[in-house]
Amino acid sequence: MKLAAVDIGSNAIRLQITNVTHHDGQATFKKLEYLRFPLRLGMDVFHHQRISEKNRRKFVKLMKAFKLLIDLYEVDDYMVCATSAMRESLNGKEIAEEVKEDVGLKINIIDGNREADLINVALWSYIDEKPYLHVDVGGGSTELNIYHKKQKIASKSFKIGSVRALESSNIPLSVWKGMHDFIAKHAPQKANITCIGTGGNINKIFEMSKPRKGNRYISKDRIIEIQAFLEGYTYEERVNKLNLNPDRADVIIPASKIYLAAMTAATSKRMFVPMWG
Repeated sequence: MKLAAVDIGSNAIRLQITNVTHHDGQATFKKLEYLRFPLRLGMDVFHHQRISEKNRRKFVKLMKAFKLLIDLYEVDDYMVCATSAMRESLNGKEIAEEVKEDVGLKINIIDGNREADLINVALWSYIDEKPYLHVDVGGGSTELNIYHKKQKIASKSFKIGSVRALESSNIPLSVWKGMHDFIAKHAPQKANITCIGTGGNINKIFEMSKPRKGNRYISKDRIIEIQAFLEGYTYEERVNKLNLNPDRADVIIPASKIYLAAMTAATSKRMFVPMWG
């Protein structure tokens, strides 16, 4: 069986096609195709409340390309999810309807709670009896899940994201405070809580930390060190000298600040990075 997933985010849009096989009661997943296209819908929406005509046309073309790949791989089923940029855009539903009629792909514009629930399903294999704060930083929003004794005890989505945070005026102080207060209220008290970080930016920060083979943890202090290292370069230098993708080079620093803010609120000293988004 072949499955496809499309993630329409605020900073980029991704397609993955996976082959699923079953043997002795267990499922095995093999990635057949993965594409990431840096179409930053969030920049339109967070400034003008709607997706521009230029990006609308590019988006429809991209959906046509994804649909061709889905058909060529003879996918049995697919799911397309759009998050904060399209759900906040005044013309998001209209564009989704255009794609459905002209391309044949159904786009599900999901709210923050549904987004957190989907992340929770993928995360569950990493959760044990210990307390965890899961921090998933996207371009337009940050999803938080708090676990204790293998139970999710709190979950919330905040309008704090790496693209949105490129301009500090896009995120009111009250939203930052709300995220801090939510974590402080629900995180198990007097517990050594471990954060779990997902998203492209923490994956890149973790990669830059040069971890030992088999180690999936990064300390808060090391994240701070890498943040300071990145801030020592201009955007152009981060692209040309550090070889970061152009759509990663500008958002990685504001994303690091979001992860660190969550860790501070939870008084967490380390983060587990499973390297998926």
